[in-house]
Amino acid sequence: MSPISSLFLPSFSVVFAAITRARSAAYKRGLFQVTQLDVPVISVGNITTGGTGKTPLVEWVCRVLANEGYKVCILTRGYGRTDSKSRVVVSNGSEILADAATSGDEPFMLAERLIGVAAVISDPNRVAAGEWAIENFGTDVFVLDDGFQHLRLARDLNIITIDATNPWGGGHHLPYGRLRESRRGIKRADCIVITRAEQSQGLKRLREEIQELSDGKPTFLSDMRLKGFRRVSPGPQGRTEAVPQTIAAFCAVGNPEAFLNQLRQENVNVVLSRAFPDHHRYTQVDIDSVVQEAKQLGARGIVTTAKDAVKLRSFDFDLPCFAVEIEISIADNEQLLKQIRGAASQQ
Repeated sequence: MSPISSLFLPSFSVVFAAITRARSAAYKRGLFQVTQLDVPVISVGNITTGGTGKTPLVEWVCRVLANEGYKVCILTRGYGRTDSKSRVVVSNGSEILADAATSGDEPFMLAERLIGVAAVISDPNRVAAGEWAIENFGTDVFVLDDGFQHLRLARDLNIITIDATNPWGGGHHLPYGRLRESRRGIKRADCIVITRAEQSQGLKRLREEIQELSDGKPTFLSDMRLKGFRRVSPGPQGRTEAVPQTIAAFCAVGNPEAFLNQLRQENVNVVLSRAFPDHHRYTQVDIDSVVQEAKQLGARGIVTTAKDAVKLRSFDFDLPCFAVEIEISIADNEQLLKQIRGAASQQ
């Protein structure tokens, strides 16, 4: 961060915090309209920007609901897509209907992983998108992705994720820090899922702090478990393989250090790590730069995240490229399952 940014950004953060408090208070007092859809809505969100492990939890919730026989649709804004104001039906639940650029990287990744499980719609107007999905897809439960601050849409269950490796985004609001709102906003949540518990040494203190801030809401611990490495390019895409022992890593995610820690736990030798801005749109120049430096350092392959991989399929690689496939594992999740089932059965 430049000296000029360090001088001015804290002041902007104070203004941002005041605006978010005023907005939340206005919704609480009924000054802004809150819309209730005709079917249940389960929200999964956070209070910091990016990289909290929210997306694996969205997938997990969708699979729970689908296994219960519900017709599920994910409503998401679709950050980083080419036209952020449009509605894009990413998937109808049976087939992919858009590409990663028009959908957004996370919605497209979820759509691919959840074929046969859930439809996905990217639209800043989640209310209108939900009404459309009820009419056209027969949706009977929605999962609102990144929905904690989307107060316009009523929800039947409010789940919040908190990253154990960086729970409070540096302790400052945007743009100086990563907090979207005050930590006290946790009180709006019905339950909290602490993610990446396997990478933290301070879980006891964090859990106590969350319990105090949330007035004792149910709190669950979760780990991110590596399922394997999937080939991105060159060669047959989608095949699960073992990666070379010496690799380079690159990503464009909100918490690159968590990605690197995941690799280190697999005892591979990471000779290079390159972090691009979150939701970065890669070019062939970016890929060539990473590959060239990786070769110079003796890497035999390069590794990225599943979210990044959906944007890389059209590029050429002079080294094998792999994507890390992870899934969330939630400890003692019976109460969380009960809350999800209860919310889905409303109305």
